[in-house]
Formats: sequence, C-alpha cells, structure tokens
Amino acid sequence: MSRTTRLARVSVPPIAQAGRWAALYDGRHGPLADCSQAVPNRPPPPELAERLARAALEPAIARYGDILGDPALRAAYAAHVSARYGAPVDPARVAITSGCNQAFFAAMLALAGPGDAVILPAPWYFNHQMTLDMLGVDARALPLDAASGFLPDPAALDALIDERTRAVVLVSPNNPTGAVYPDALLADILALCARRGVVLVLDETYRDFLAEEARPHSLFGRREAEDHLVALYSFSKTYAIPGHRVGALIGGAALVAELEKAIDCIQICAPRPAQAALPWAIEALGDFRRASAAEIGRRGEAIRDAFAPLSGWRIRQIGAYFAYVEHPFGDEPSAAVAARLAEAFGVVVLPGSFFGPGQERFLRIAFANVEEPAIREIARRLALASPALDASA
Repeated sequence: MSRTTRLARVSVPPIAQAGRWAALYDGRHGPLADCSQAVPNRPPPPELAERLARAALEPAIARYGDILGDPALRAAYAAHVSARYGAPVDPARVAITSGCNQAFFAAMLALAGPGDAVILPAPWYFNHQMTLDMLGVDARALPLDAASGFLPDPAALDALIDERTRAVVLVSPNNPTGAVYPDALLADILALCARRGVVLVLDETYRDFLAEEARPHSLFGRREAEDHLVALYSFSKTYAIPGHRVGALIGGAALVAELEKAIDCIQICAPRPAQAALPWAIEALGDFRRASAAEIGRRGEAIRDAFAPLSGWRIRQIGAYFAYVEHPFGDEPSAAVAARLAEAFGVVVLPGSFFGPGQERFLRIAFANVEEPAIREIARRLALASPALDASA
C-alpha cells in the first residue's frame, strides 16, 4: 500500500532546480552567469585557510565535540555580539550549529510541532518554508508588497496570530529581497510577539554586509529578548567558508536546553576544524569583513547602474546579497521566465514562485558571487531577452 509522506510533499530544492536549467545552456552568449545561490565567489583569507588545514590535522579535533559547540567559539561569538550590539550576551545562550539552516531546523523542532503555525512573511526564504512542511507545521504567509519596500506591517502580523501560532520568522537583511528592517520596526514586532506569547525568530545571515558593521538592532538589550527572541547567524558568507557549515543561534536558556536534544540527533556537533579556527577569525578578520561588505556594496551599485537603462526591468528592492527584480514578461510564470533566461541566455536566477505566493512577477538575483563586468554582461543579455526585442527580431 502506497503512502505519501510529508517529505514527499516538500518542493524540490530550488538551487538544484536552477542547476538543471543551467545545464541546458549551450554557451552561445558566453560563460554562464550564475546568480542563483548566495555564495561568496572568493576563497577565505589565506590565514584562515591555513588555520582550517592545521586544525583538521589535530587528533583531538577529529573527535566529537560539545553538542552546543566548542566553548571557545561560543565565548568568542558571544563577546563579538555583545560588543557589536551594545548588550551583554552570555555564552550559555549560544548554540553553534552545522550552518544557519540547521539552526533554523533545530529552533523549529524546539518551538513548534504538527498542527502548530509559524508566520513567514512572503516572499520568504524557501528553506524556511520547506522545513516547516517537513515538520508538519503550517507556514502561514504574511503577504508583503513592493510599495512598502517588502517590510512587514505589525498590525497585519497581529491579525494573523492565533492560538496555534508559535513563532514569527523574519530575515534581515532579507533573503530574497535584500530589505533591511529598521530597528524601530523590529522592536515593535518583538514587543508584539511578547504580548501575544510567541517567539520572534530573526535570521541575520547577511548582517555583516551592512555598511561599516553598523549595529543591526537593539533587541538583545530589551527585556523581551530572553523569552521571545531567537537570533540566527551564519559564518559561511562572512568568512567565505560555506562548505564548512558553521552557524550560530542565540536564545533563552530554556530554548537552548531543548536545542541540545535536537542537535544531538541531527548531527551531534558542528564541524570542528572550522569551530577551532573561527575564534581567531572573529577577532582578527575585522578588516576582511569590512572589505567584503564594501565590495558587495559596490556590486549592488553596479546592479543599479546596469538596470537603469533596461526597458521593462525594475529593481523593486536591493541590499546585502540580493536584488529583487520585477520582470517585463507580464503574466508568464516566473519559473518559465527563469528557465528561459538560464537555458537560452546563460543567466541563472531564481523565480519569485520559489519564495511563496504572489511572487510571479519577480526574480531574485544573487549578485554577490559575480564581478562588476559580469553584472554588465547580465544586463546586456537581459536586454536581448526582453519582449520588445524578441517581437522585433
């Protein structure tokens, strides 16, 4: 007797789907321009690479580590967050995870179960929605619109919370739109979550690409944070080590105790060579972080300049790693548009449909892994693909 599992109902991984489209490109317009995945396009600094290699040779590092992370990394990360946010964070509130996706998965295991609901603003990060589907948790969409800059409205959010709601998930700087949420808005939403008895889960994977390492928000200093805030982070983008899979979570003491159970069953501990090298990196690589942020900022400006003369293409939001772009193909499904751009023009982007309901007019361009000349080339190919030129060809 056949049976459909929850996993069978989860969508195909979007990056894998984009890779299949890209594989059909024949090279007619030049090299593939892959803007599908948010990944650094340069290696980690040589000093960090050397420390990673040395750590991998240490016999003690080949053993299991503490479930919640090596004490040195938990302490170094807590000190860094305390200094940057101007609020004390105890290392006991830190969990080190195998990437930020695992941090989110473990947090959802701790916070919600089948039949519960978690609110995701739409457009949402697809792995968040996929995780909730796997766990049997209702991913409740909070629609956002371009006119607001894709920022959530607290009143609309309040109206969605009911007795089944366990958490609200925000991403800032946002994936897929790039929007940076103002501190006052985040504070209002944290206060709302505390009043309604739910948890705010804030994914800050891209926070190190804010200009001059600005303080992203004041939430850690607010009294509601202990019981109603979970903050997620990824070392991957900042230090150009996505393959090493190290993320972090800051939460209240009760939640972290629950996370230990989840992490022990998912992977036991995060990869330890990177855990050994990162305490040094957090302290020593401030210049590298700032230089990376400045370079990404320049690429964002290059995207704005390249799109300015394009007919029909409109950047609706941009920031950190992403430009969220309105395409000129009317009612054509965004997945069909993205597939054609990849297969015929060698420009690989993700369709808005991957990011939730109401997103068919949009494409996400992850520009952090392409140099400025490639950005200009992408714009040239998009002009070739425009409906007006197609009609006159």
